[in-house]
Amino acid sequence: MKNVVVIGLGYVGLPLALQAADRGYSVTGLDLDKAKLEDIRNGKDPIGEDFVKELLPKVNIKVTDDEKAIRDADIVLVCVPTPVKDGYEPDLGPVKGAVDAISRNVKKGAIVIVESTINPGVCDEIVIPLFDKSGIKVNEDIHVSHCPERINPGDPKWNVSNIPRVVGSSSDDGLKATVDFYEKIVDANIKRMGSLKEAEACKVVENSFRDVNIAFVNELAKSFNKLGINVKNVIDGAATKPFAFMAHYPSVGVGGHCIPVDPYYLIEYARGYGFEHEFLSLARHINNSMPYFTVDQLRDALDEKNKTLKGLNVLLLGLSYKPDVADDRESPSYDVIEILKSKGATVSIYDPYFLDKSTVKTLEEGLKDAQAVILASSHKEFINADYSKYELFAFVDGKNALDSSKVNKITAYRGIGTR
Repeated sequence: MKNVVVIGLGYVGLPLALQAADRGYSVTGLDLDKAKLEDIRNGKDPIGEDFVKELLPKVNIKVTDDEKAIRDADIVLVCVPTPVKDGYEPDLGPVKGAVDAISRNVKKGAIVIVESTINPGVCDEIVIPLFDKSGIKVNEDIHVSHCPERINPGDPKWNVSNIPRVVGSSSDDGLKATVDFYEKIVDANIKRMGSLKEAEACKVVENSFRDVNIAFVNELAKSFNKLGINVKNVIDGAATKPFAFMAHYPSVGVGGHCIPVDPYYLIEYARGYGFEHEFLSLARHINNSMPYFTVDQLRDALDEKNKTLKGLNVLLLGLSYKPDVADDRESPSYDVIEILKSKGATVSIYDPYFLDKSTVKTLEEGLKDAQAVILASSHKEFINADYSKYELFAFVDGKNALDSSKVNKITAYRGIGTR
C-alpha cells in the first residue's frame, strides 16, 4: 500500500485525501490549522461539503501539523492556496513553503504533485529550482507533476471522484506514475499533457474563459438596463439554441478563489515576457465594476422614493460568493459593503453561513430595521423569504434570483439588467 501525504486540507486537499483513502491508499493530511485538524480527528467536516461529510466517517486518514510525515510518502500532493497579492500578482508563498517542507523530508523515488492553482511556468521556474537548490535532483531523486485542481464547492454532482483531470510532469516516468495514481482514484478520463506548462495553462484558460463570458453578460446587463431590455430573459432565450451558445448570467460580481484570480496569473506571467493580455484585463475590469453598478442600481431605485443612500439603513444579504456554501473567498459582497459605507449608508449584514461576520443573527432581525436590501448571495433562505411584511424603500437583487413581480408589489425593485 502506497503512502500519500496531502499538504493543505481545504476545499481541494481534504476531499482528495478522503478519496485517496477510500481507494486504498494510506493517507496523511498535513495542515497548520490545529482547529481544523481537531475537527477532522473528531469526524467533523471543517469545510461544509457534502462529499466530505459522507466520506469522513467511512475512511481512515491521519492528520498532523508535523512535516516529518512527508518522510514516508510515496506521493506528496501540494494543495495549499495561491491567493492574489495587492496589485493582483499571485502570492506563491504557500507553494514555496510547501516545497521547502518537502525538500527537508522527501524520500528518494517520491512523486510530488502540485494541485495548487499556479500560472504557467511556476513548476519549471520556481518549484524545480527550489528542489535543485536544496540538493534534490528532479527526475533522478524525485519527479514533479502538476494536476490542476478542479473543485466546485457545493456541487451535488461533480466532485473529486468524477471530474476529468489533466496531468503534466517533469519526465515520462513521472507522468506515467502520476496518471496511474489519478486513474485509481478518479472515475473519469485523465488526459496526459505534453509538459508541466501545458497542464498549468489548462486551469488558467478554463477560468479565464468563464471570466470573459461573465464579463460579456455583465456588460450586456449595463447596456440593457439603459435600453429597457430584460437581460436574463434574453439570455434564457438565446440558450434555447442547441449549439454554439453557452449561457452565463450577470450578477453583483465574480467571487471564489478561481475565476476572479486565475486570469491575473496569466496576465502577469505574459507581461513578464512582453505581452499584454488586453482582453483578459478588460474582462477583469468589467467584472470588478459590478459591485459599483449594483450600488448604482440601489441609488436609482431610491430615486423613485425620493430617498438617498446617506444615512439609510441597508441590509446586505449574503457574504458567500455562491448559494448555500460557506465560502466567501474573493466575494464581491465586501466591495459592496465598502462602497455603501463610502456613500454614507449604515450597513447591516446577514449570512447564515457566516454568523460570526454578520451584524444581525437572523433574517427577520435584519429586515426589521432595514430601509433597503441588496441580495448578494442566492441562499435558499433568501429566495424563499416573504419580504412583503417589511416596509422597504428599495430592493436590489444582485443575483436576479427572485420573482421580480412579487418584490415589485412592495418596493422599488432592481436586478442586474432586469426590473
